[in-house]
Amino acid sequence: MADRGCPLEAVPLPAEVRESLAELELELSEGDITQKGYEKKRAKLLARYIPLLQGADPSLQAENRVPAPTQTTAAVSKQRKPRPPSSRDERFRSDVHTEAVQAALARYKERKVPMPSRRRSALTHSSVDTSTPPDTSSASEDEGSFRRPTRLTSTPLQSHSNTEPWLDRVVQGSSASSSASSTSSHPGGRPAATLAGPTAHAHVGVPVSSRVSSKIQQLLNTLKRPKRPPLKEFFVDDLEELLEVQQPDPNQPKPEGSQMVLLKGEPLAVGVPWPPSLLAVLQRWGTTQPKAPCLTALDAAGKAVYTLTYGKLWSRSLKLAYTLLNKLTSKNEPLLKPGDRVALVFPNSDPVMFMVAFYGCLLAELVPVPIEVPLTRKDAGSQQVGFLLGSCGVTLALTTDACQKGLPKAQTGEVATFRGWPPLSWLVIDGKHLTKPPKDWQPQAQDARAGTAYIEYKTSKEGSTVGVTVTHACLLAHCQALTQACGYSEAETLTNVLDFKRDAGLWHGVLTSVLNRMHVVSVPYALMKVNPLSWIQKVCSYKARAALVKSRDMHWSLLAQRGQRDVSLSSLRMLIVADGANPWSISSCDAFLNVFQSRGLRPEVICPCAGSPEALTVAIRRPPELGGPPPRRAVLSMNGLSFGVIRVDAEEKLSVLTVQDVGQALPGADVCVVKVEGAPHLCKTDEIGEICVSSSATGTAYYGLLGITKSVFETIPVTAGGTPVSDRPFTRTGLLGFIGPDNLVFVVGKLDGLMVVGIRRHNADDIVATALAVEPMKFVYRGRIAVFSVTVLHDDRIVLVAEQRPDASEEDSFQWMSRVLQAVDSIHQVGVYCLALVPANTLPKAPLGGIHISETKQRFLEGLLHPCNVLMCPHTCVTNLPKPRQKQPEVGPASMIVGNLVAGKRIAQASGRELAHVEDSDQARKFLFLPDVLQWRAHTTPDHPLFLLLNAKGTVTSTATCVQLHKRAERVAAALMEKARLSTGDHVALVYPPGVDLIAAFYGCLYCGCVPVTVRPPHPQNLATTLPTVKMIVEVSKSACVLTTQAIMRLLKSKDAAAAVDVRTWPTILDTADDIPKKKVTSIFRPPSPDVLAYLDFSVSTTGILAGVKMSHAATSALCRSIKLQCELYPSRQIAICLDPYCGLGFALWCLCSVYSGHQSVLVPPLELESNVSLWLSAVSQYKARVTFCSYSVMEMCTKGLGAQTGVLRTKGVNLSCVRTCMVVAEERPRIALTQSFSKLFKDLGLPSRAVSTTFGCRVNVAICLQGTAGPDPTTVYVDMRALRHDRVRLVERGSPHSLPLTESGKILPGVKVIIAHTETKGPLGDSHLGEIWVSSPHNATGYYTVYGEEALHADHFSARLSFGDTQTVWARTGYLGFLRRTELTDASGERHDALYVVGSLDETLELRGMRYHPIDIETSVVRAHRSIAECAVFTWTNLLVVVVELDGLEQDALDLVALVTNVVLEEHHLVVGVVVLVDPGVIPINSRGEKQRMHLRDGFLADQLDPIYVAYNM
Repeated sequence: MADRGCPLEAVPLPAEVRESLAELELELSEGDITQKGYEKKRAKLLARYIPLLQGADPSLQAENRVPAPTQTTAAVSKQRKPRPPSSRDERFRSDVHTEAVQAALARYKERKVPMPSRRRSALTHSSVDTSTPPDTSSASEDEGSFRRPTRLTSTPLQSHSNTEPWLDRVVQGSSASSSASSTSSHPGGRPAATLAGPTAHAHVGVPVSSRVSSKIQQLLNTLKRPKRPPLKEFFVDDLEELLEVQQPDPNQPKPEGSQMVLLKGEPLAVGVPWPPSLLAVLQRWGTTQPKAPCLTALDAAGKAVYTLTYGKLWSRSLKLAYTLLNKLTSKNEPLLKPGDRVALVFPNSDPVMFMVAFYGCLLAELVPVPIEVPLTRKDAGSQQVGFLLGSCGVTLALTTDACQKGLPKAQTGEVATFRGWPPLSWLVIDGKHLTKPPKDWQPQAQDARAGTAYIEYKTSKEGSTVGVTVTHACLLAHCQALTQACGYSEAETLTNVLDFKRDAGLWHGVLTSVLNRMHVVSVPYALMKVNPLSWIQKVCSYKARAALVKSRDMHWSLLAQRGQRDVSLSSLRMLIVADGANPWSISSCDAFLNVFQSRGLRPEVICPCAGSPEALTVAIRRPPELGGPPPRRAVLSMNGLSFGVIRVDAEEKLSVLTVQDVGQALPGADVCVVKVEGAPHLCKTDEIGEICVSSSATGTAYYGLLGITKSVFETIPVTAGGTPVSDRPFTRTGLLGFIGPDNLVFVVGKLDGLMVVGIRRHNADDIVATALAVEPMKFVYRGRIAVFSVTVLHDDRIVLVAEQRPDASEEDSFQWMSRVLQAVDSIHQVGVYCLALVPANTLPKAPLGGIHISETKQRFLEGLLHPCNVLMCPHTCVTNLPKPRQKQPEVGPASMIVGNLVAGKRIAQASGRELAHVEDSDQARKFLFLPDVLQWRAHTTPDHPLFLLLNAKGTVTSTATCVQLHKRAERVAAALMEKARLSTGDHVALVYPPGVDLIAAFYGCLYCGCVPVTVRPPHPQNLATTLPTVKMIVEVSKSACVLTTQAIMRLLKSKDAAAAVDVRTWPTILDTADDIPKKKVTSIFRPPSPDVLAYLDFSVSTTGILAGVKMSHAATSALCRSIKLQCELYPSRQIAICLDPYCGLGFALWCLCSVYSGHQSVLVPPLELESNVSLWLSAVSQYKARVTFCSYSVMEMCTKGLGAQTGVLRTKGVNLSCVRTCMVVAEERPRIALTQSFSKLFKDLGLPSRAVSTTFGCRVNVAICLQGTAGPDPTTVYVDMRALRHDRVRLVERGSPHSLPLTESGKILPGVKVIIAHTETKGPLGDSHLGEIWVSSPHNATGYYTVYGEEALHADHFSARLSFGDTQTVWARTGYLGFLRRTELTDASGERHDALYVVGSLDETLELRGMRYHPIDIETSVVRAHRSIAECAVFTWTNLLVVVVELDGLEQDALDLVALVTNVVLEEHHLVVGVVVLVDPGVIPINSRGEKQRMHLRDGFLADQLDPIYVAYNM
């Protein structure tokens, strides 16, 4: 916006137009109007005065604003030119520094840094409902709405990988390489695998993974840069993982000076007749000099609206005091008594009423607490102000009529209650509301007492607001000291630009001025914004002798002074710079002097001062006529400062800080400098420390906070030997500095802005200055930058947040960010942990328009900052991670056993009940082959119902009795023999939807000796990703025939199918509805031995490996027998099954168990729940099922979908009290949170609290654990998550840090033996050791039919033997990590019960930094980090941890999550996240069991098919 400033000499603009232009500028800078609105109004105003440019239409000129200054962009009048909104915050200006930063940047060769990718167009969205359309409301123009479609066309496609072309995002659709098992229902309500659009492979000649991989490659190259020097030592974090602690660098500068001596200020003048109190002075002036002017108030146009005389101030204060004490009552008691606190709520534009209120309270012996006017009900920091008011016991607030009208109101018309505020009564103190006191009434207060005079609020670094109490005696002493130091004399004029409610504005402009009967001209902030020169004009017109400003005001007036020939500053004898303690004020002072020396400003007039709320004025520079030494400055090395040492910098010109003195200590004060940390030892002369003051003119306490009062207001500095330097206590000022030559005080920063990174200290202001020196005009909006630190992993991490100009492009912002990182790294030698850019005008504002830092920090930590760009650099900043774990040379298996024996630990093994004792062997022999069982049932109980299939409405769509199933199976067998001409042992693929047809086809295959393979049918809406998996299973299983329904048969041969697979190579496809002959098979095949193959079970693991296992007839009947015994299944029982019938235990329960045990199965296809969530629970209730099975996806759908409807279900008669056991079929660690919330939720419907449990099975054995109906309840233990990473199990108490709850996965089935073996040595492990679960049982699968993936790795899965101990037994390796633990409970046989805990799949674990992480643990932490994270999945790619987060919220808030995710993973897992990918809900694919398909996700990410909202590459 600086480009509006070209002079338009030709056209002098009338005053009112200039006025309107100034207002417009102000509106724009405050964000009250958009850029577009501004340009329109401006064009209208200037239309008449701009000469037509080469005959162009004037309306066009205004709209098509050219960035370079041309005549179309007219300047605002010279006298009144407001502060250009793009000017950076000038507290921080320094030409030397800017040069230094630019030089430092030049030294870096442009490193390529991967630029984050962001979704750019609405075309790519996979579905309308999951994406948020860009906001196109008028406001979003100025608020930096970063989705402007026009940008797409204006960005040339460049080949650099750091200027990422977004255009190719529009061309590419998104597809996913999902598998058959991921077509199942996703809890989101749409199939998980529908990631693909029709444009699955519309890449234009680019290798599929190029985009993402090149980015990651770039990131890896960036990370290969040498880190900071390696760190040595550790501190112990709970004995488990040692965090590195930064060691002192042997070359770091150390203080070498002698110990400082106490600095004593000049004595307070003796012999001067000081008055007994400030109120006595006020009475004196009010009665003897009533006409003398006290205070002149100006309006926003600079006109003097009112001059308060001393007579008026006295009489109005008296009236107010009388009213407060006598006219306010509640229940006939006076509302206030002396010493009560009263809030003063006055706007910055009304000093007169404030002064009356302040002195009125003092006269009434009440304690005024001035605070800012609240603008909204939820101002930044309003809660803390409320805390202050509450703790001070404030019940009354004084304000003006105008201010009260402007406050937010409740519906009743009363002033609204502000967030966190106590209930207040509001009193308007304009004249008509006050009562005149009787003639004889006199206030009590006349002498300076120890009682509190007023309370000044102070906001700390963390945002808490405290009140500093100042007593009457201190108040008077402070005024006297300031009078002496500044040489104030009676009736002088002072121009005050500062806030008169607190700090120097209050001390000089309201209190000391009355002591000396001075005349104060108060310049309001609103006037300064419109006319930054106003204060200089007032100095000139009132011939003021003193002026009170901040460096910001000096800088603004520099920008506006150019046409002002007639101002003169020769009357000034003191120009007090209130923020002289800011190291960056020096350049404003210098520049101001350069310009105004020619207008009568004498160099010695500029008097920087330093103050703090606790110590009031700490030091102030005296003019030479008052005996001050000449001013000095110091050029200090930034490196030295970061170690707290003063080194005048010689060799390194770049990183220096130039500071000026802030003068001498106040009269009557002692000053010393003490160490910042630890006991208050005096510093050495060349050491930086906290300045402490001892005098009668400091604050005395934080109101109501005794503990911190003692440490701040009653510090006793001691020498190195430990002797106190003085018998009087000192007050800590919160200022960091040192005492220089001539006893001058130098300040280098504030304790509040101090950030300790490692062992070095950095000042927030210094870093802001460095950031601003990086081409600020182009980029940062009005110089608004906030720097603060957040604690992550036991250390401060620096966060920099800047508002970017509305017209900044993505490229600009990213380039600026990387340059800031380089500049800060070069000048301060510290890394920035997080750099965030927010749209202009969105950071919370402090009362005077600055940035409210603590509120900004709060928003950052709560994920409410809503940045539009983010760059995290954890790799560079976090140098205190624990050392990567070194693998110890393995202890051999033998020594492990010996070690366990010595430690008294038993070897970890357990088994279910013995089968031999349980039932007679004749029956077992009879039930050896399932086809025999079915024929026997059809013969003995032909009409006994075995299966009921329900549809979404809950009606029975098909049933099968024993004889019906037998007959249908015979017909299928006949069709296979005749139509398909199959012979014994051929494989048949069964591609059916869940139902009775599938079961009949399965037994049909067994009847003719064929081997069935159940395959999930392809999803009609998503053939591209689901059909290839069907085809793959059919080919890999070598199926000679496909049995299916008519609809699916059409689908397999359709045109769409031909696009996905080669449809000509299908084997014979039979449709069992039409192709089945009416006759039955001549003879039923009987296998020659029980070891003959019965069926193949194919499934895709979560790691994306397709594996088929062989199940023999013996294993099949053993499996059914174990489940029958565990669940007590008999023909009279009914069980409800809501599972997919294609593989694993789901298939066994659906197709095998009913035939074996004779119980009736109520079949509920999970897909039907998508249209009726309560279907499964209603069926359980209706059929009074004692036993029911479901999957995690089903449980999740019920929990999410029925959470609010339990009442409705109860009225419909749903009652779950019949359930003995409800088992979740899973191949993973039990999801405790989900099972617990399910139990809690449906307790209201009668579900017994102990009913819900989990099962565990895997490829080698589909049912290892099942809770069953008898036996002890499942137990839960808490283990230390950090020990697990080292493959150790350490039990801890519930709720202890790093504890992870694990629940037993059900009881081990009869006939099953389990042992825990070491993953590498294959030796047996002791109790409570983490190892691989090995299983031996009659129903183990007999081997892999094929593994589509890494065959070699799986060779020993079915025939593993221990390397030591029992080396004879043959075990199958499950591929899951877990441990066994003997509990105190007893099982059915009276033995102590052994519980098996599954921790997670070995294939899924992430090996990072030498430790083993389970993805689910990291994901749980991430999901907890913010409420809008719906789901999360992690995987690694080239040693980088990638976190994919589903955002359940607005797209524009997505970037809040990047920092939160990075923080939580660092804190809880000591891992640095490499890439954070934010996607829409439903993108993370899950399989039919509800398990995340992380490998598919990884493939989709690398092939750039996820259509992410944002991808952040952490540096």
